[in-house]
Amino acid sequence: MSVKVRFAPSPTGALHLGGARTALFNWLYARGQNGLFILRIEDTDKERSTKEAVNAIYDGMRWLGLDWDEEPYHQTDRLEIYRKYADELLAAGKAFRDEGAIRFKLPQGVQAVVFDLLRDKVEFESDVLDNFVILKSDGFPTYNFACVIDDHLMEITHVIRGDDHLSNTPRQLLVYEALGFKPPKFAHIPMILGADGTRLSKRHGATSVIEYEKLGYLPDAMFNYLARLGWGYKDQEIFSRDELVKKFTIKAISKNPAKFDFDKLKWLNGQYIRKALPERIIDLCLPYLTEAYGTHDFEYVSKVVRLFLDRLVLTAEIVPLAKYFFTDDYEVDPAAVEKYSAPKVLAELKARLEKVDPFTKENIEPVFKSLATDLGLKLGDIIHPCRVALTGTASSPPMYDVIEVLGKERVLNRLGAGFKPART
Repeated sequence: MSVKVRFAPSPTGALHLGGARTALFNWLYARGQNGLFILRIEDTDKERSTKEAVNAIYDGMRWLGLDWDEEPYHQTDRLEIYRKYADELLAAGKAFRDEGAIRFKLPQGVQAVVFDLLRDKVEFESDVLDNFVILKSDGFPTYNFACVIDDHLMEITHVIRGDDHLSNTPRQLLVYEALGFKPPKFAHIPMILGADGTRLSKRHGATSVIEYEKLGYLPDAMFNYLARLGWGYKDQEIFSRDELVKKFTIKAISKNPAKFDFDKLKWLNGQYIRKALPERIIDLCLPYLTEAYGTHDFEYVSKVVRLFLDRLVLTAEIVPLAKYFFTDDYEVDPAAVEKYSAPKVLAELKARLEKVDPFTKENIEPVFKSLATDLGLKLGDIIHPCRVALTGTASSPPMYDVIEVLGKERVLNRLGAGFKPART
């Protein structure tokens, strides 16, 4: 039988990082084995499951590029199937009714043992087993019953899920045995922790996948990072998707919890920005700039973004970095003003730049060099005051490029204003 795996989230909220990594591990394993990866929405919690959460799960998976085979399954569409198998257990004396619900009848002398691909043999205390409910009085199945029926009928060969489900597995194995089903192989992966060693939560930072999209992360960077979170191949950090599909194995998953390192994710995202086509990063930056500064000429926006391609770590960071390109109401760094104040230099530079036409960096650079020579100054003594006057900071992309993109009118206005933003 060919490999078939599933990702089976409960739609009670957005796709969080732990769930996304579980989905990703399943996806990688299926694709690497030329198998199938299916999506099953376990929506039997009537009070907490919402359509909005279902859509959020779809959105998160699509953003990560986790495509699934077959149509998504919804457990609420399969209630009659669960009822059929519950009745079968009742008829065989392996279940009994209890105040409208149906309970599984625990066999005598059973042992709570799970064979796991990561942990080998796992034994539980016998008190984890009881006559557990399989069908509630409202006709809805419990998790431990529904997932067994679904995994069998959907021909799931491997169940790769979080280790918070490990304690559920003995009950599920009893249902498999009672119905005469062959159980799949299990692999329970450790949870994700925050930097402080506690379970990852909102207090550590963003926890849902879509939040990271809004923050300016690239899906390929998040995909790469999640794949490396608890799995590794030698010392390699950056992988293409094809590499991950070829190299991913269940045995290489760590048995220990992984710590989510936000700084490392940001570093990795910066690497992916550097690798991406400039046009793609421009397209990703455009919505942030439009929201912050309104609509501008696309060619102008493209030129601005290109200046920051080697500085961006998150695409959303383009908004504060490029502020002085879109408004004259930008902040001026007092320390930079104190260090580089040179009003006479700026006045002379302005006078010479007024004569430059066309206003290109090829024509701008000689002006700086000749001014430095004429005033007996180093080139930096011209560039640094100019940078502070034009950008409000002591650090920016290459000065001649900045001047050309800002344009002659804006540059002359700002040089004339000195170290105060020139509001026009």
